[in-house]
Amino acid sequence: MNPRLLFWIPAGLRLSIILAGAGGLWYMFGPAAGIAAAIVGLLALLVIQLHYLYQLSNWLEDPNSAKLPDGWGAWTDIFSRLYRMQRGHEKNQAELTEWLTRFRQAMSLLPDGVVIMDDVLFLEWCNPAAEKHLGLQLERDKGMRVTNLVRSPEFMDYIILGRYDQPLTLSFRDNKLVVQIIPFENRRQILVTHDITESERIDMMRRDFIANASHELRTPLTVINGFLEIATSQPNLDPQVRMSHLKLMTEQGHRMQNLVEDMLTLTRLESVDYPLRPEKVNMRMLLEQIEQEAVALSAGRHIISLQVDGPDLKGGTEELRSAFGNLVSNAIRYTPAEGSIDIRWEDGEAGPQFVVRDTGIGIRPEHISRLTERFYRVDKSRSRETQGTGLGLAIVKHVLLRHDATLAIESEPEKGSTFTVRFSKSRVADH
Repeated sequence: MNPRLLFWIPAGLRLSIILAGAGGLWYMFGPAAGIAAAIVGLLALLVIQLHYLYQLSNWLEDPNSAKLPDGWGAWTDIFSRLYRMQRGHEKNQAELTEWLTRFRQAMSLLPDGVVIMDDVLFLEWCNPAAEKHLGLQLERDKGMRVTNLVRSPEFMDYIILGRYDQPLTLSFRDNKLVVQIIPFENRRQILVTHDITESERIDMMRRDFIANASHELRTPLTVINGFLEIATSQPNLDPQVRMSHLKLMTEQGHRMQNLVEDMLTLTRLESVDYPLRPEKVNMRMLLEQIEQEAVALSAGRHIISLQVDGPDLKGGTEELRSAFGNLVSNAIRYTPAEGSIDIRWEDGEAGPQFVVRDTGIGIRPEHISRLTERFYRVDKSRSRETQGTGLGLAIVKHVLLRHDATLAIESEPEKGSTFTVRFSKSRVADH
């Protein structure tokens, strides 16, 4: 039915009833009674309308706290419609609140920073990543100008120039950030920050690794190529000199082979496609083999002792052989003749540990924290003499990471060093 008819039909009926009643009194008691009845009826109808208007006015002032009346006549339909509108509004408001909560939760989980600002860069909202990247605190800084919070000349120049189509790479608070402002709506802007500190560090490590590997390979290749050129240009070279050249080329060839093998080992240890497959490692057998290799490498120049009092482990036998072997061979290489190397496998309070103690040349404190870096050498000239690749301790570090173990280094120049590998009790093999 037409809404207008829903209003006019009840109103017409009420007026008809009042007029009919007034007409009846007019007929029965005269004109005065009829007119009086009509006036009273109309006044009563007016009071009722004013009452509902008053209730409607109260509700409009505070729709959330005031309750809609039930109504009478046409007011029933009016209040019913208002009630449906209120329920629809509450539903929309609840959905909007839910979506806003989900949006903020999603923004809070993003690794990138998100800052919402007005058109004059006053902070309205930011997620935890933005707080971390830019040193903000939403509760403290809300309503403040972002340029007053992010004190950086590069950022100020970026704001002043207004070239927001290109991101800005910014060094801020010891981090490397990529920031970009994205205008949206008429009076708001979004500042997005992306932390590239770790990726920059990895890229730097990759560049350094390639440069160092190239440098390490260049030296033996230069030696081999030089001797080959001599052999080619001087076919009647003295046999003794020729044998000396061949010996040096063989040594350099072994050096390149060891370097390539170490690089392949590092690549394999870092690969997600090469997970650790734990097995029971017979530690006594493993360490006796490492002792035999150490004796062969030392060639009688050192006093080497082995003590095995610890349990067997769960881990990779070949990986542990590589890690322990590197530690022992380093001790031999950097210990002068007549020195001693003590190898121990024991059960400590926190778990089993592998200890290599030598009486070698020692290491100055400033070098200790960097020993496990690739190609890092304390003394490059001595490393060339000992035929080291510079990757041994890097391999040790990655093997220990895969076995949940830690490496502790104690050293004093000219007095020797102690390398201790500590394993957790969870790595002990079941008997």
